[in-house]
Amino acid sequence: SLCGEVVDRKQRKEQQPLRCIEDYLSSSYKAMLRTGKRVVVPYRAGLLSTRALSRALSTPRKTNQGLRPKGAPVSSLNQMTTQGLWDPKAEKDSCGVGLVAQLKKKASRDIVVDANQMLVRMSHRGGCGCDPHDGDGAGMLVGMPHSFFKKVAKEECGVELPAMGEYGVGNIFVAKEEASALEARALVERTANQRGLKVLGWRTLPVDNSDLGAAALGSEPRTEQCFLSNAKGYDARSFERELYRLQKIATAEAEAPGSRLQDKFYVCSLSSQTVTYKGQLTPEQVVPYFGDLSHPAFESHMALVHSRFSTNTFPSWDRAQPIRMMCHNGEINTLRGNKNWMQSRGGLLESPYFADDTQALLPATSDNMSDSGNFDAVLELNVKAGDKSLPEAMMMMIPEAWQDNDSLSNAKKAFYQYNSCVMEPWDGPAMVAFTDGRYIGATLDRNGLRPSRYYVTHDDRVLLSSEIGVLPDLPDTTVKIKSRLEPGKMFLVDFDTARIVPDTEIKEQMAAKKPYQEWLDHGLLTLDAWAEEAKGKGVKLGGFNLADSSRRFNMFGYTTETMDMLLYPMAVGGKEALGSMGNDAALAVLSTQPRNVFDYFKQLFAQVTNPPIDPIREEMVMSLVCPVGPEANLLAPQGPEHCRRLVVEHPILSLEEMAALKSYEYKGWKTAEIDATFEVGSGAEGLQEALARICEEASQAIQGAYG
Repeated sequence: SLCGEVVDRKQRKEQQPLRCIEDYLSSSYKAMLRTGKRVVVPYRAGLLSTRALSRALSTPRKTNQGLRPKGAPVSSLNQMTTQGLWDPKAEKDSCGVGLVAQLKKKASRDIVVDANQMLVRMSHRGGCGCDPHDGDGAGMLVGMPHSFFKKVAKEECGVELPAMGEYGVGNIFVAKEEASALEARALVERTANQRGLKVLGWRTLPVDNSDLGAAALGSEPRTEQCFLSNAKGYDARSFERELYRLQKIATAEAEAPGSRLQDKFYVCSLSSQTVTYKGQLTPEQVVPYFGDLSHPAFESHMALVHSRFSTNTFPSWDRAQPIRMMCHNGEINTLRGNKNWMQSRGGLLESPYFADDTQALLPATSDNMSDSGNFDAVLELNVKAGDKSLPEAMMMMIPEAWQDNDSLSNAKKAFYQYNSCVMEPWDGPAMVAFTDGRYIGATLDRNGLRPSRYYVTHDDRVLLSSEIGVLPDLPDTTVKIKSRLEPGKMFLVDFDTARIVPDTEIKEQMAAKKPYQEWLDHGLLTLDAWAEEAKGKGVKLGGFNLADSSRRFNMFGYTTETMDMLLYPMAVGGKEALGSMGNDAALAVLSTQPRNVFDYFKQLFAQVTNPPIDPIREEMVMSLVCPVGPEANLLAPQGPEHCRRLVVEHPILSLEEMAALKSYEYKGWKTAEIDATFEVGSGAEGLQEALARICEEASQAIQGAYG
């Protein structure tokens, strides 16, 4: 079949070869996008509308319908509640990503057309429901189309926009009801006025939802677009920061308990540099759905596109990508830890720019966002509330393999080691494309398990995507460079200098900004050095009562099987026991027998896309080293206080290390001992009381002499 029209084999033989038809459709579709005019293609089996033509260019998509529990809501704007075995905390994505850019920052319609063709040809990387018109999500982020906005603002809002960079544009999802839209507008205007910004006008984005499936239609929001002027005369970076503050404060107020806008307000983008068009769409629906993108006068110098396959998750309008600064193919497998750390360090965060208002920007992460959404929120916080540039923030959040990498310079190793004390990595597999208006680029995590290839043409165009062949009409004669993004590497375009900045150059430049090695030499402590100094000072190991070992083994849940099959082979031969056919023992939480406390904790991992990793042969990308101890303010300018931490090389402490920690003060560091036992006869109530006591004693120690 072609575009839903059934053609039998005999008929097809009488037609042109199918490849010729596809070429004709492709050229016709691109002509439609450039001119904005409807194209009708004559064909013996019937007439093809532009929408059907768009579908003809795609390949079959994966379906996620089987992942959705019966009766669960297909989507909502912001909130999704736990139901059955599904939990919103597990939101992850595995998708198609692409970017198109013009190095000289020359806006053109061709950039938008190429970005759309790239997006449509990655349809197979996105997901859909049983109804192929219900997509998992797709979208396009573009550089500010100034000439187009200047025209529509005057025609539809009756306002004259100022120069490029002196105004911001926001795309906001609200409920379809007029009352909700008016309330959302009032909220944005009120918040903007408080910060010296002025809302110049509003328009409701023109959309064509005739091709949407029932699920997407059932949750379709209204997209309101606002234009804001820099009335207070902020400089360019401060203006972006104020727009960020506006977005965070308005969102927090909309989601506050009792608000009539709860679950009905989401800011797709709010910036003076970029604007995002996205939704619960298939890749083919994006341009026909948004009237702006279909308009022949809509031009840009760069674009990010994304086709979403929501692994183990629900599609929704707000979870579609690109988000505000990035789009992502892969999964953040350390997500729970990343969110917990961001929550715990919230009390320390204070932006040099926002000062006491920093807490109004928090929490940065949320269980109502996917892994990509949380990554974008933390990236935005680092760049707009801190003093880091976008490439520097990306290097900190997705570092390359540095600990056992002999090919890295000492300066880069010092940069990564320093930043490992500032923030834990957001580990993939992940390929992230990003932009803030000045930069556009992509980076691959250190494992390199997500494909990414790029072309550079002689006419200064840059094309990067999850696979090759997304622009089949690109002649080889126009291609200057063909390459791929390697593990841990960054591809970066700097529009201010109109060039591609090599990975080595940008990273060496970031590594040379501060005296990282000097700060590490003076501030970083190691457990080995602590134990060595304690030993030199005469700290002795505690005695070991062998006769008491059986009681201790029983207390900690060690069985005869544990001793004979696990510990004995490791102690004698240095080998870890291997088994086959899995472990059929009951889960600890469901077991009727006493179990080792460690049996209750299981490592989370991606259920779909992760190949096994060999910790011996792939030791360059794996490490157990962990910095512990008090952190400094993540958003403060970098200084020596950020790396005053203790490095623990492995999770197993030796007797010498334990003795040093318990009985010897080292360079101002000392430890408090807390009893972690409770009376056997006190039962569950005694356990809860003991946990409360442990937390209280730990808090007192931190706030007192040990803090």
